[in-house]
Amino acid sequence: MKRIEALDVLADLTSRHPVVVTCAATSRGLASVKDSDNHLYMLDAMGLVGSVATGLALSVDPSAPKVVGIEGDGSLLMNPNVLPTGGYLAPGNLLLVLLDNGVYGSTGALPTYSSKIDLEALAAAAGWTTRATDTVDGLRAAFGELLTVRGPAFLYARIEEGNAQGIEKLLIDPVSITGRFTRWLREVHAVAEVAA
Repeated sequence: MKRIEALDVLADLTSRHPVVVTCAATSRGLASVKDSDNHLYMLDAMGLVGSVATGLALSVDPSAPKVVGIEGDGSLLMNPNVLPTGGYLAPGNLLLVLLDNGVYGSTGALPTYSSKIDLEALAAAAGWTTRATDTVDGLRAAFGELLTVRGPAFLYARIEEGNAQGIEKLLIDPVSITGRFTRWLREVHAVAEVAA
């Protein structure tokens, strides 16, 4: 499965979810597939998707759609503490999707440690419910399964090395990204509160 294929599936599955997206090729790829107000792109902030997504999951209405983090192996390995933190705090509405291609895809494809460190086992040991896949159909199925889990959920998706070609840089101002995401979140939760 290529990263862009995984992102295409995730864009389709997360239209109602707050989505926190790791930097570089993943943010650019998701924005090229579907740029949306519910996407919070973590530009130039490697290793922070799990932290931001966990904090967000703790702060929003637990009955709202799960907060989804989309992370890469290199980025997660820069801040692996997000796994024990998320497992300890155990928000019921958190789903972290890890796209693991085994390399730092945006900086010359230098290898990460993921060939020797089992990141799914690390998440499971920290208290996350996990699933793993390396196919588009498997990604869709595992995502659906993990939406039903109460507690932190971790979807390990093995992807091919390499970046999609012809994708433009994501040049949206970070302040604008935060502003539109915050407005979207308030609108969604205002509707949820009125419906309740």
